[in-house]
Amino acid sequence: MKIPKGLQPLIDDGMVDTVIRRIKSGKEASVYIVACGNQLRCAKVYKEAEHRGFHKLAQYQEGRKSRSSRDARAMGRRGRHGRKLQEAEWKNAEVDALYRLAGVGVRVPAPHLIHEGVLLMELVQDAQGDPAPRLNEVDFTAEQAREWHAFMIVQIVRMLCAGLIHGDLSEFNVLLAVNGPVIIDLPQAVNAAGNNNAFVMFERDVNNMRATFGRAAPELLATEFAREIWKLYEAGVLTPDRMLTGHCARDPIATDVNAVIIHIEEERREAEARQRRRAEADAA
Repeated sequence: MKIPKGLQPLIDDGMVDTVIRRIKSGKEASVYIVACGNQLRCAKVYKEAEHRGFHKLAQYQEGRKSRSSRDARAMGRRGRHGRKLQEAEWKNAEVDALYRLAGVGVRVPAPHLIHEGVLLMELVQDAQGDPAPRLNEVDFTAEQAREWHAFMIVQIVRMLCAGLIHGDLSEFNVLLAVNGPVIIDLPQAVNAAGNNNAFVMFERDVNNMRATFGRAAPELLATEFAREIWKLYEAGVLTPDRMLTGHCARDPIATDVNAVIIHIEEERREAEARQRRRAEADAA
C-alpha cells in the first residue's frame, strides 16, 4: 500500500520495513499493521487536534504534571506554543501509561517506542493470528461474560492502584485476544489523585463494562463495583488482590453533586474554546 505520510519517518529511519494495511481510522488516530523485520507490529498515527473528534482534552489532562513550570504556564495561556505542548503531552501520555500499566500487570499492548509522534507497539492477535476484534464485534455466552467482566474489574483495580483511570473505557477499546481481553487507547488516561472529575470518569468506565457484559449476564447489571472500589481507594486500603463483592450503598445526593460539577466544568471549557475560535478568526 501507499506509505502514509505519518509513517514515512519510521520507514526512513529503518524502524519499519513495510506498511501492510490500515486496521482502524478513528476520531483520535489511524492504526496500521507494519512489518519490523520478521515481526508484525501496530503503528498508531495520531491525528492533530483540529482533525480529532475528542474535544475535551483539557478535562482529561487536568492533574498531569508538566515537564517544567514554563511549559505549564504556556499551556495555561492556551496560545500556539501552549497548544503544541498539549498535543505532545497527549501523545506521550499513552506511551507513559502503557509502560506504567504493563509494569504492574495490566493487560495492555506492549509498547516498543514513539518516534515522530507515532506509537509503535504490539499487534494484539486472535487465535488465527489476525488482528484481535473489539468486544463490540464479538458475541459471548453468559459464562464468558462473567469471566471477562471479572477479569476487567481486576484490570481496572490494578490501573487505579497504579494511579490511573482509563477515562474512555468501553466495548470499543477492549480487544479480545487469544488469551483474553486487552485494554487499548490510553492517550486520555486520567491522573486518579489529581483530577477533579476522576470518580465520574472511573464510574463511567466501570459501568460501561457492566453494561457490555450485562447484556449476556443480566445479574451483572445489579452490581456496584465502581462505588465499592472507589470507597476502598479513598480510604487508602485498595490493593490489586482485594476481594470485592460488587455491592455498595449509593448516595443519591453525592451523585447529583458530581453530575452538576462535571456539567459545569464541561460548559466552561466549551465556552473558552468558542472564545478562542472567535479570537483566532478575528485575528485572521
